[in-house]
Amino acid sequence: MIQPLAYVHPEAKIAKTAVIEPFVTVHKNVVIGEGTWIGSNVTIMEGARIGKNCRIFPGAVIAAIPQDLKFEDEDSVAIIGDNVTIRECVTVNRGTSATGKTMVGDNCLLMAYSHVAHDCIIGNNVILANSVQLAGHVEVNDWAILGGMCAVHQFAKIGQHVIVSGGSLVRKDVPPFTKAAREPLSYAGVNSIGLRRRGFSSEKINEIQEIYRLIYLRGMNNNQALAHVEAEMPATKERDDILSFIRASDRGIMKGFLNR
Repeated sequence: MIQPLAYVHPEAKIAKTAVIEPFVTVHKNVVIGEGTWIGSNVTIMEGARIGKNCRIFPGAVIAAIPQDLKFEDEDSVAIIGDNVTIRECVTVNRGTSATGKTMVGDNCLLMAYSHVAHDCIIGNNVILANSVQLAGHVEVNDWAILGGMCAVHQFAKIGQHVIVSGGSLVRKDVPPFTKAAREPLSYAGVNSIGLRRRGFSSEKINEIQEIYRLIYLRGMNNNQALAHVEAEMPATKERDDILSFIRASDRGIMKGFLNR
């Protein structure tokens, strides 16, 4: 299933059912799983670990060295999960000595021209729309959607089930289950449509909304708001996920919307 006009390094490990189209370049120390399709003019560089049933479209570059001046050619990898679609001209850099890896989870869609920098961790079922740019060490949790041309600051964290408006500049962490929009990036409500599509009940969505009313709409600082959430809201997985995310935030979370 390797076309004769492709170059595949003899040390690369390619599954028998993978398809390598003409003019693909596959370097050494690469693993490509069963059923994966690599389109023409894709470059798979040293350290790539690509899962099963992925589709990688022309012009993509996977596992290029980091764009980090501290990088000293240390061993590292770029791990792509199963059932991932990577569209035209996407770039996924491998990790540095900080973590040793860049990771993209299962069932993700990385649209054309998006960039995943070194040491990023992307969860499962994530969508990066066209030209999304992730700086180094960014974390994007499961089911998050980033609109086209979002730019995410290094070390920022995007919570699970978040949707970020296209063209946003993400300088702060975005807590789980929320919508993020406006400039500067601000809380724009709970991602209720996305949650309903994923099977969350109306009662659960109302619970999440009430938590964020306490956090963003009662005029309290974060410590006061989190204390009120713990005191007034019953312990549930969603409540505890929100509390844990905000308490672990190093950059601080996005602010509430301010009328100007």
